[in-house]
Amino acid sequence: MSQTKKSILLALGKLIKQKRKIEQLSQEQLGFLSNLDRTYISGVERGIRNPSLTALVSLASGLGITVSELLKDLEIEVTNFNE
Repeated sequence: MSQTKKSILLALGKLIKQKRKIEQLSQEQLGFLSNLDRTYISGVERGIRNPSLTALVSLASGLGITVSELLKDLEIEVTNFNE
């Protein structure tokens, strides 16, 4: 996996975890709300799963936000992982 791809996935996972914590949801609760398995959410948060667009839509919906809100700070986080 290229360093750039790894940085993007790690940054995305960090953002999802932050949003989940703000909503005070466990991975299991977010999985239920998103119709995704808890283990899948764990993999996304750890940067080892590359979620599809439909999975991102489901995650955002489960968090009660839009996809654009979910990805708003992605570029900043990617930059932080590359430093």
